[in-house]
Amino acid sequence: MSDNPFSFDGRIRRTEYCLSYIAGWAIQLTLQYLLTDVEFESFIYVLCLIPIVWFLVAQGAKRCHDMGTTGWFMFIPEYLLWMLFAPGNPDRNKYGPSPKMPVEQNI
Repeated sequence: MSDNPFSFDGRIRRTEYCLSYIAGWAIQLTLQYLLTDVEFESFIYVLCLIPIVWFLVAQGAKRCHDMGTTGWFMFIPEYLLWMLFAPGNPDRNKYGPSPKMPVEQNI
């Protein structure tokens, strides 16, 4: 996983994006299940949901950056499939070095 998963800077690969997406939704569903009989369920759920949504949006922005586009593209509904299956730019782009390249080649 990336060094700072809540940051909007940098690039991530498809694998990391897919794992982040699955983990975020698994945590959300687990919280939803655990809070079914709790008093103030919706308030606690929304408070717990804020960091999860932030994490998913940050990871989506980094995945868009890997493909050479701005992070705002993730809000286009069909673009989610493109983010899941399209390869990223193999070289350095304006958002940073390629996450596939070794560190010494990114300099």
